[in-house]
Amino acid sequence: MNDQARTSEQIDQELVLRVQQGDKSAYDHLVRKYQHKIIQIVNRYVKDPSEAQDVAQESFIKAYRALNNFRGDSAFYTWLYRIAINTAKNYLVSRARRYSQYEVDIQEAEQVGNIPQLRSMETPEQQLFNEEIVAAIKSAIDKLPEEMRMAIMLREFEGMSYEEIAQAMDCPVGTVRSRIFRAREAIDNKLTPLLDNR
Repeated sequence: MNDQARTSEQIDQELVLRVQQGDKSAYDHLVRKYQHKIIQIVNRYVKDPSEAQDVAQESFIKAYRALNNFRGDSAFYTWLYRIAINTAKNYLVSRARRYSQYEVDIQEAEQVGNIPQLRSMETPEQQLFNEEIVAAIKSAIDKLPEEMRMAIMLREFEGMSYEEIAQAMDCPVGTVRSRIFRAREAIDNKLTPLLDNR
């Protein structure tokens, strides 16, 4: 871990301590620092931007209420990520809206492909193929077991290290590597028929 990352974690720990001692304004600093990252991770689950904002806000509220139980065993942001992912997952379960937007996107791609102005940029066939690839990847991720899905999303979409993911998921680094390998294998298996037919 470099000095900058250590300094960031130390600042987080100091802010958490201040919140635990009753300084509510310290939590505002943590919210401002991580709100963009939390919205990004929630967006991987919740596609509607306004709903994603609500889920992200709910994540921060849950974290604030649970902050007295935070002991600093992991970095604050990995703890916060875990809360955000669980909140987004619970939201999807309660609303039964797992990635339904992708089906609409493919239909729209077929319609948009008929607009002449866009043909110079990309053929309708190419655009539809790209949409199919995106839909196939998202479908493959959606069908993964929760532990594999979380690991691959934290690695590929959030750019977290294996060590950070191990902290966030509370498991050994070797387990993280195995989950990510199996997740990539499942995604490849889903994509291979599409690419072979191309």
